[in-house]
Amino acid sequence: AASSLSNGVKVNAKARETLSEIDKKLKLINKPAVKSIKSEDGDIIDCVDIYKQPAFDYPALKNHTIQLRPSFNIPSGKLDRRNESFRPVAVQTWQKSGSCPNGTVPIRRIRRQDLLTAASLEQFGRKFPEISYAANKTDAKHSKFVSLNSKTVNLDRLVNRSINPKLYGDKLPRFFAYWTRDAYKSTGCFDLTCTGFVQTGTQIALGASISPWSSTAGPQYYIPIAMSRDPQTGNWWLTYGDAVIGYWPGALFDYLKQSAIFVEWGGQVYSPNVKKTPHTKTAMGSGSFASSLYGSACYIDHIRIIDYSLQLKYPQWVGTWADEEDCYDAYNLIQGYTVEPVFFFGGPGQNPHCM
Repeated sequence: AASSLSNGVKVNAKARETLSEIDKKLKLINKPAVKSIKSEDGDIIDCVDIYKQPAFDYPALKNHTIQLRPSFNIPSGKLDRRNESFRPVAVQTWQKSGSCPNGTVPIRRIRRQDLLTAASLEQFGRKFPEISYAANKTDAKHSKFVSLNSKTVNLDRLVNRSINPKLYGDKLPRFFAYWTRDAYKSTGCFDLTCTGFVQTGTQIALGASISPWSSTAGPQYYIPIAMSRDPQTGNWWLTYGDAVIGYWPGALFDYLKQSAIFVEWGGQVYSPNVKKTPHTKTAMGSGSFASSLYGSACYIDHIRIIDYSLQLKYPQWVGTWADEEDCYDAYNLIQGYTVEPVFFFGGPGQNPHCM
C-alpha cells in the first residue's frame, strides 16, 4: 500500500482518507470569519457573519427568519441586586484580546486536533449515557423562564460551566450549552458543534473558557444565567448577565413549544467509569461534598422561575437527588423565609465509600 509523510507522521491511504474527512468536517463547522481573535488561552474566536453561522445548515431552519432580539424584556432585572457589587462575575478569557463587530457572532474555532481525538467524526460534540447526576429539581409545570446566579448550572436543555478535556483539549473551565430533542439518542450537541442554536449576540462565545475561577476558602465568582421562552415566537433565549447570546428555535422541540415541564439545577460527571467499579476519580463541582457548604462546596443561588403570571418566583416545590450519593451529593440549604435558599452539590468521585 502507498504511504506518505504528513506533518511529520507516517500515514497510509486509510489515514489520508480520514484526514480528508476531518478537513471536510472542519469546513462545515468553521464558517468564514470577518475577523479572528487569538485568545491567551490558545483559543481562536472567529467573528462570523450572523447570517452565515452554522445554525442555518439545519434543514428545518433553511428558511428561518432570524430574531435579532427577544420580543419581551427578560425579567432578570427584577432580581434582588442589593449585594450585586459584592458578587464578582466570571468573564470569558478571549474578551481580553478583542471584540467582534456588529453584524457578526463570536464562534470558537474547532481545530483539526479536536477532531483527531474524537471517538468518531459522527459523535464529535455529542453526549453519551455514562453520566452521574446531583440535582435540584422542580416540577414547575408551565415555567417559561429560569434565572440563576451560579458557579455551575445544569438544565435539561443544558447550560453549564464544564471541564471537558476530550471535547476542548484542555482542563480549563468553559461556558457551554447543549441541546437535544430525543434524550441524546440522535440529536443535539455541545455549543455550535452541530446546527441548531441561533447566535445573535457579540459578547459571549459558547465553549470559550471563563476566568477568574472560584477557589476553596477564596473569592467566589459567579455566572448569572437566564433561559426564557419568547411568548411571541416560542424561541428559547439564553442570556449571560445582561448579554443576550441567542436562542434555540421553538421548531427544534416537540415538548417545549408552550412551556417547560420541569427544571433542574446541578452538576454532572461524564465518564465511562460511573456507576461501576472502579469508579472514576473525576470530581463534580469543587470536589467537595455538599455538606461542606460555603467556601468549599459548589453552589447555586437566586434560583427563579416565571410562570403564566409573568412573575419571578422561587419554585413552589423543589426536591434534591443524586444517583450516586456516596460519590456525589446534593443539599438545598433553607434557613428561613427571609433568607435566600442556596443549593449545594458536588463530590470527589472515587473515595473509601465510592469504589
